Amino acid sequence: MTPLRQRMLQDMGIRNLAINTQLAYVQQISAFARHFDCSPEALGAEQVRAYQVHLIEERKLAAGSLSVVAAALRFLYKITLRRPWNDDDIPMPKRPLKLPIVLSPEEVVRFLACVASTKHRAILTTIYASGLRVSEAVQLRPADIDSSRMVLRVDQGKGRKDRYVMLSPRLLEVLRDYWRIERPKPWLFPGDGVGRHITKNAVEQACQKAHRACGIDKPVTPHSLRHAFATHLLESGTDVRRIQLLLGHRSLATTSRYLKVATSSLVSTVSPFDQLPDLLPKIEPVPKPTPPTHF
Repeated sequence: MTPLRQRMLQDMGIRNLAINTQLAYVQQISAFARHFDCSPEALGAEQVRAYQVHLIEERKLAAGSLSVVAAALRFLYKITLRRPWNDDDIPMPKRPLKLPIVLSPEEVVRFLACVASTKHRAILTTIYASGLRVSEAVQLRPADIDSSRMVLRVDQGKGRKDRYVMLSPRLLEVLRDYWRIERPKPWLFPGDGVGRHITKNAVEQACQKAHRACGIDKPVTPHSLRHAFATHLLESGTDVRRIQLLLGHRSLATTSRYLKVATSSLVSTVSPFDQLPDLLPKIEPVPKPTPPTHF
């Protein structure tokens, strides 16, 4: 390990960045150094710009991937190397606003019915019923189920934050049935390795298998169930602020995007066209002339 990498890791550790964030940053800086076959310490703003152009024009990376690269480079040069750069020296690409494709309640039922494995159906049901991220669901323990208070404890979710989410009575029944069959420990959803929880990849594969079986045309991922949770709550009249707390969003603006996909508020809105006075003449069909009879 080079001294520069070690110092960057220490700087990220001091700021308590998530492990996945640290791994992503190190991976991106390593790729940057390999591209120029040189230590990043010897490179400057022009090389950073040339690398970003390379990623856009030759690698054709999407805005989300480019944002991770920019964040890693900003951390390296502004935090670890203490370069007196501003944000314009390492521009962050503007990410297009894409609304999630949301499953209807009927489609959620249809999808979950096609999950063959008891364990996989239990974890995917938990994701939808409580709005969890898949990374949070795989790390649940039996002790996180508090049936007396009807809550699930999420230990160190995204951003290393603990929170509580709702435990619906129907989900509690599902988890109790699952417990009687599987008797899982120490994790609520154990994986193949001894003492390990199920992996995110295993949940994704189970999700795709059920997706193929259910015949739903919309894309379905574990995160789709989280989107459906938020949208269905909003359509049933739940306050956006409460949904933000349940989802564990840092910013209310992130949660507010579900306002754009909740159909109940859209279909209940009266168009101004319907409120115009009935002064426009109705369009009557023009009668066609009767063809002459020749026989």
